[in-house]
Amino acid sequence: MSLHWLKVAAVSSVAAIALASVAYAQTVRVTVAEYSSKTGPYFEKAATEFEAANPGTDIQIEVVPWDVLQQKLTTDISGGANADLAIIGTRWLIDYVSQEVAAPLDEYITDDFKARFIDTFLSPSVMDGKTYGLPIAASARAMYYNKALFEQAGIAAPPANWDEVKAAAEKIKALGGDAYGFGLQGKEIETDVYFYYAFWSQGGNLIEADGTSGLDSEAAYKAAAIYKDLIDSGLTEPGVTSLNREDVQNLFKQGRIGMMITAPFLANQIKEEAPDLQYGVTAIPAGPTGDRGTYGVTDSIILFENSQNKETAWKFLDYIFTTDKRAEFDENEGFLPVNAAEAALQLFADNANLKEFTDLLPDARFAPVIPGWEEIAAVASNALQKIYLGEGEIKPTLDAAAAEIDGIIAANK
Repeated sequence: MSLHWLKVAAVSSVAAIALASVAYAQTVRVTVAEYSSKTGPYFEKAATEFEAANPGTDIQIEVVPWDVLQQKLTTDISGGANADLAIIGTRWLIDYVSQEVAAPLDEYITDDFKARFIDTFLSPSVMDGKTYGLPIAASARAMYYNKALFEQAGIAAPPANWDEVKAAAEKIKALGGDAYGFGLQGKEIETDVYFYYAFWSQGGNLIEADGTSGLDSEAAYKAAAIYKDLIDSGLTEPGVTSLNREDVQNLFKQGRIGMMITAPFLANQIKEEAPDLQYGVTAIPAGPTGDRGTYGVTDSIILFENSQNKETAWKFLDYIFTTDKRAEFDENEGFLPVNAAEAALQLFADNANLKEFTDLLPDARFAPVIPGWEEIAAVASNALQKIYLGEGEIKPTLDAAAAEIDGIIAANK
């Protein structure tokens, strides 16, 4: 979604916000993405604690469902009603920075504060040498597998590569019943990302060195062939293009999916919703040369340039990024630690499932920091759906998508 008009709207709103600030000099409004039912209570508790420690401050929390967050922020900014702080997808940050909507945080960041972070998660918010956001949520992806189905099918160990995935899926299919070997997402958010796991394992790059799309490459053709073969062989759940991430996760929690790739928060859901499910977590399957890549994801919390209470807003940021508060948040939500001291806590260091995710971090790939990435991701997802549905051959469909993406990249330069 283009944000080219945000700068004008944000600047024009400064006067209105300044007038409102006269009466509420220490009020800080925070727009929070709702990750789970625990998100709102966590931030409300943090606000209450901060207000008690800082008399005269008023931290106002607004919780917004994740799927409407971007539109909500866009509307607020254009109407001069944006909060002082907001959680955003880090992949949106380049638009906020280019339009001077996000404020750089460098004047507040001390060496000690910066040292709290694992650099892998802080670096995506650094642009042109300035830090514009802090990683409020971090995640990677790994492969979950159903131990009970594996045992019934006589599979001795989780698969290490795509050939072994297919072989394991065939054995699970042979069990009969309503269980499926490999859970494949084909609808809505991260449909393109689910494809990238196979793509990266074949040596592919989303954006090539010359700045063009990598979808018209041998790696992309091979990756699409892997998934298409699994679909056509009946080794995935039926109707993959009608199932989003949550749908596939629900099938896994029901014990009906042998393998699927997703985020660490599924473990939290299993603990609460399917505590008897026997499952394991392992690395994403490798390609023929051992290549593999997990999807590294961060969401950032940013300070708006037009905030009239930047000092108090920064103090609240400082508070919620202390080790104890980070540990509380990440345990609630099932995210990876972004704070080095937090990662060393027994709670996280001794968690075998989380270790599978953190071990993959050296192979983590993030969404390219380029304007128009959301539009590019949609083009890729649409092309993949055509292939999965059998409505387009692999090479011409991906070539056409790559050409469309190249046009988007050129238009945003």
